[in-house]
Amino acid sequence: ELFDKQKKGEREGFAKKKTLRYRQSDCMMASTSCGNEKGIDDCSTTTTVAPTPEVGKRPLRIDLHTHILPKDIPDFGDKFGYGGFVQLCHEGGCKAKMLIDGKFFREVDANCYLPDCRIADCDRDGVDIQVLSTVPVMFSYWAKPDHALELARFLNNNIAETVAKNPKRFIGLGTLPMQAPELAVQELRRCVEELGMAGVQIGSHVNDLNLNREEFFPIYEEAERLGAAIFVHPWDMMGQERMGKYWLPWLVGMPAETSMAICSMIFGGIFEKFPRLKVAFAHGGGSFPGTVGRIEHGWHCRPDLCAIDCATNPRDFCGRFWVDSLVHDKDSLQTILKLFGPDKVCLGTDYPFPLGEQLPGALIDSMETAEFDAQTKAKLLGLNTLEFLGISPEKYTVTQQQ
Repeated sequence: ELFDKQKKGEREGFAKKKTLRYRQSDCMMASTSCGNEKGIDDCSTTTTVAPTPEVGKRPLRIDLHTHILPKDIPDFGDKFGYGGFVQLCHEGGCKAKMLIDGKFFREVDANCYLPDCRIADCDRDGVDIQVLSTVPVMFSYWAKPDHALELARFLNNNIAETVAKNPKRFIGLGTLPMQAPELAVQELRRCVEELGMAGVQIGSHVNDLNLNREEFFPIYEEAERLGAAIFVHPWDMMGQERMGKYWLPWLVGMPAETSMAICSMIFGGIFEKFPRLKVAFAHGGGSFPGTVGRIEHGWHCRPDLCAIDCATNPRDFCGRFWVDSLVHDKDSLQTILKLFGPDKVCLGTDYPFPLGEQLPGALIDSMETAEFDAQTKAKLLGLNTLEFLGISPEKYTVTQQQ
């Protein structure tokens, strides 16, 4: 139950003493209690949190890649008359089960749906701000357009409410009914102009359509006009019928999906047609960094297939978009820093899920090469995310919290 019991150590400038680090949400930590038998409202904590350093002693630590659900999700399947929608079933303790048509999909901890648990985790781990986006399975691009819009509005209102209650700790990204671009444009506008969100999260594809399709141009145009950021996250991974074992959809399918999204936008000329569009891709760009040489070579040797919509070398777009730092490996982090540049890599952890980085920013902190000087680390840990989101660093200060 304790995710990182094996993790010991101290973070420079944060903890003076070696301690065991656990995920707050497990509600099984020493000195942590979950006293509500129903397990819905009272996942309270009494843990001692290491003091946050004084303002100016360390850079802002902002997690671009985190997911959140509403605590209570209506039965949309019953309301709309067909299945496929997610429900959240609280059965006791500080956990809940995600169900799709009554079948188990995933168990989540309280920090996936209780903001106070998230803040406790952030205080413990030295994270100043989380950027909140929905869990990708909630995209529901397969649903009827009006129903997808209603679901998106429900999720977006919940995130906006969470941010409004904790404006110094959270930033919101909305979700859109991408299968209906006209409705998506309307909801994007509402997210930014009415709900105050910094942008949206979208999937790596929309049903059978990749992100280069002209159907999505109005969404990109509106995002560009609004200055809204777009965070692309893999979902509904390709080839799952051949990935029944070994967690391959998450280990192989997700990186492939992200590379597919990047290549679709590059070869489709999206970054040329919309030069001010701000896009970031999850998981360090997936498998794209490791195959960019092959991608570039294909563009050179078969322009009749690769350069039909964009005549620019695909490598030239590296540095035009952002990626998160979630690569789990020093050499991989070095690679994406070199490929995309020190201004285009953002701290991202995939919180609160186990495949994410359990101690936010630990990989960045561990880098000791010349390229990772204090200024570069400050960019990766927070400043690049603010640049991507179009937010001034002056809006936030590092607060002292116990």
